[in-house]
Amino acid sequence: MFSKKAITVLFSVFLFTGVSGQNITAELQKLKMVFTLNKGGVPVYSVSYDQKPIIQQSTLGFILANNDNFYSNFEILGSEKKSIDETWKPVWGEVNEIRNHYGQVTVHLKQVGTNRLLDIVFRVFADGVGFRYEFPKQPAVKYFIVTDELTQFNLTGDHKAFWIPGDYETNEYPYATSKLSEIDNEELVEKSTAIAVRVAPDRYAVQTPLMLKTDDGLYINIHEAALVNYSAMQLHVNDSTYQLSARLVPDALGNKAYLHASFHTPWRTIIVSNKAEDILASKMILNLNDPSAIKNTSWIKPMKFVGVWWEMQTGKGTWSYSDYPDSADAHGKPIPNGRHSANTANVKRYIDFASKNGIKGLLVEGWNTGWEDWFGNWKENVFDFVTPYPDFDVKEISNYAKAKGVEMIMHNETSAFATNYERQMDTAFRFMNQFGHKAVKTGYVGKIIPRGEHHDGQWMVNHYLRSIEKAASYHVMIDIHEPVRPTGLQRTWPNFLACEAARGNEYNAFSDGNAPEHETILPFTRLMGGPMDYTPGIFKLRNYTADKTRRVHTTLAKQLALYVTLYSPLQMAADLPENYEAHMDAFQFIKDVPVDWDDTKILAAEPGDYIAIARKGKESNNWFLGAITDENARQLTADLSFLDKNRQYTATNYADAADADWKTNPEAYTIKKMVVNSTTHLLLKLAPGGGAAVSIVPR
Repeated sequence: MFSKKAITVLFSVFLFTGVSGQNITAELQKLKMVFTLNKGGVPVYSVSYDQKPIIQQSTLGFILANNDNFYSNFEILGSEKKSIDETWKPVWGEVNEIRNHYGQVTVHLKQVGTNRLLDIVFRVFADGVGFRYEFPKQPAVKYFIVTDELTQFNLTGDHKAFWIPGDYETNEYPYATSKLSEIDNEELVEKSTAIAVRVAPDRYAVQTPLMLKTDDGLYINIHEAALVNYSAMQLHVNDSTYQLSARLVPDALGNKAYLHASFHTPWRTIIVSNKAEDILASKMILNLNDPSAIKNTSWIKPMKFVGVWWEMQTGKGTWSYSDYPDSADAHGKPIPNGRHSANTANVKRYIDFASKNGIKGLLVEGWNTGWEDWFGNWKENVFDFVTPYPDFDVKEISNYAKAKGVEMIMHNETSAFATNYERQMDTAFRFMNQFGHKAVKTGYVGKIIPRGEHHDGQWMVNHYLRSIEKAASYHVMIDIHEPVRPTGLQRTWPNFLACEAARGNEYNAFSDGNAPEHETILPFTRLMGGPMDYTPGIFKLRNYTADKTRRVHTTLAKQLALYVTLYSPLQMAADLPENYEAHMDAFQFIKDVPVDWDDTKILAAEPGDYIAIARKGKESNNWFLGAITDENARQLTADLSFLDKNRQYTATNYADAADADWKTNPEAYTIKKMVVNSTTHLLLKLAPGGGAAVSIVPR
């Protein structure tokens, strides 16, 4: 919804004959975009920041089916300009009000000698530029197939890049940091422990959001917004010209999108600043998405939750009831393996822990039949989403949770058989309604069914949105794992609380883990598009699996700080109850920290090195601060001038102990209280791989 603040619209129309060399500009504060046609009638744009070139002249356009040229020989029919300045209130988020201020120019193009029309819309914000293609309703272009999008981002130099390789199926890679000219995906893939072998023929393609830093200290982030009915965009890197070119994820036939005019593509986004903090504070991607499609949002409630999950990740228990498919005794009953985690007694234990500690939700994975034969098999109907294992009493558990004030979170793993899930969505969501499940976590591990589609292709992009819309129709919130990376659609569909779409905390259980710098990169990359279900809060950081080499690459204090630095309205306390019970003094921060906020201050940030963020709880005067570092110990000074003037606060600092180190002493922490106010400069000492979490409460 919009505030009562006046919305200002300035509108002007320019009509002229389309010839090359005619510049059309849009600018706001330090950002400026210039559009023109080159001598071949090819659309070209450039972007500058504070009079410094950011994107040099870069071409735009398409190749349609049968090698149909839809990128040159254009003329300009006219253009329209307007300016918008409005504010709106998100249903949930990092702030309680967002300003949407931009200058817009729409360029109307026509291909010479034809009746084919194309519009390109540019929006210039104070912190970046977004643009998209629009195909007006027209007889000459009605049903059409995109085989290539020719969008370019011609950079000004060999920038430092934080990147993961292009892959049609997964985003779950460790981040590499290198010059653009040094990108070589094969080397990274060999080191990676992603779920799937990389599926992308272009070894020089990277995924968005792509974070860049120039030699002269400018920060640039390239991504997309409002990805609907279109394939995700990856970027091919030309290591000699520093040119980035769009690479859309194809289907089995190599086509990128099947479209019907009128239609518009997602926005291509370029966020830029001379301060890293401004990149994290940007709301441009959210602003480029449509307002909420859900009129009554009162049922959408952010929450913290615990889960029957980490014990299976670490090998203490199993998702499956039996050890083998079709395992059965002489009476035809499945043979239990004795390690099935989602059993009634164990689930009640988690419910008791959640209830005792004021944790609102409980996720249970492995509750439904099919887990004996789900992974790596290309066959349908493994799961039906309503049939529990014999040792999981749905009704008893639901009643027990309700009596304890705990909401059960449903889990629907599709094993990537999306068609099977679509056939059963209504059945699955009716089941959730029947037993009071107000949220669901879905998953898509494996090769996509229908065969030939990819996780990040147009068909699956539409499938994920169908699941979000279906969930909304049943008043269910949704958290999607193994999806395409988010692009701000949580504004339009606020029941879409979070998703995975990156390498989460779980990789510390079954691989070499995430490097200490990983969480300092994620906010500049993956989280630019939306909240992530990272599953923070691991307290037992060593010796949690049979493989004693496995370890979490953080300190315990850093695990607490992640609740502030990695934003999500759906936050998991991911460790086992007994591991929290061994450190209830530290667990107090997890109990206290909110998941919904009225205000956010980015105090310090540098991608790959450190982040410090302070947030104010929703409808509260309490602030929470999180600071994290990479493998290097460092000191950060937090300026608390955001606090109310002339007011005293009690700050409780959950800090790394003096001898803490993620390698040698990760669970060493201290808890100290002090009185602070708006003039305080709080010194935070971070151990290697460490962090600090601070609650700041009025006295």
